[in-house]
Amino acid sequence: MFRFLKPVIAACALAAGLAHAAFPERPITLVVPYAPGGAADAVARVVATRMGVKLGTSVVVDNKAGASGTIGASFVAKAPADGYTMLYDATPHSINPHLFPKMPYASTALQPLSLVMLAPNVLVVKADAPVKNVGELIAKAKAQPGKINFASGGSGTVQRLAAELFRQQLGLDMVHVPYKSGGPAITDVMGGQVDFMFGTVAATYPHVSGGKLRALAVSAPERSKRLPDVPTVAEAAIPGYEAFEWNGVFLPAGTPEPVAAKLQQALQDVLKEDEVKQRLADMGAQPVGSTPAEFAAFLKKEDAKWGEVVKKGNIKLD
Repeated sequence: MFRFLKPVIAACALAAGLAHAAFPERPITLVVPYAPGGAADAVARVVATRMGVKLGTSVVVDNKAGASGTIGASFVAKAPADGYTMLYDATPHSINPHLFPKMPYASTALQPLSLVMLAPNVLVVKADAPVKNVGELIAKAKAQPGKINFASGGSGTVQRLAAELFRQQLGLDMVHVPYKSGGPAITDVMGGQVDFMFGTVAATYPHVSGGKLRALAVSAPERSKRLPDVPTVAEAAIPGYEAFEWNGVFLPAGTPEPVAAKLQQALQDVLKEDEVKQRLADMGAQPVGSTPAEFAAFLKKEDAKWGEVVKKGNIKLD
């Protein structure tokens, strides 16, 4: 009996192999779990266009915003594991599990494909603020406990947690002022209603270069090429400090390895293109491109870091 089954099994394996080799045979959807026009959406559209060229099909961006990115992520987690639905997520992916009482999908429902890019945050104050550097900001906060406030685009954002990490590591007593998004937060820092914030390079650089904000430090281990004269937080105050906005691509768990490998290779190739590297540099971001294992290791570190910050700060959703 088993002798007759062997040709059948071999035929099925051959058919599956041919199907994977032919992938993709139709357009691919790249789900962005955030609203159109944001930083993640902007990078995702560049990546999608170029991946489509590499793969010989269309890669269509589908924005499914809401609940700090969990709606879109949940959609992909429940999609068929065939490579035709991908998730383009960002740093809240590592923060949400520590803020939501119950996540709408299991942590094992998505498999990492590749880290796409890293972007530091910039500690900014009003251009004519009395504090001229990080040391003076820290001294003022220590002299006036509970009086210095900082803005962010919401409790689950890197802006908030970067500032919270800064506050915790220095033992400062400061007040968080949440906004619905980063734009209004930056506006109120420029207006002096809030003392400082950590914002993305892309969002803050035009105001720094335009003389409306002063950049005191960047959150990466190395200085930003866009702001070469601005020290890192690690240089200025807290050795080892770093906080990144990151973007990465995920697939539904169980996606066949040949399919995942083809998608990962296309993404790697895209991130090596000069035009893409320049587009990301203009946003203050650094292209990465990684293996699934490297991305998984990165996510493990991010999860541990932000989980500790959320717990220590007793941070809740706004």
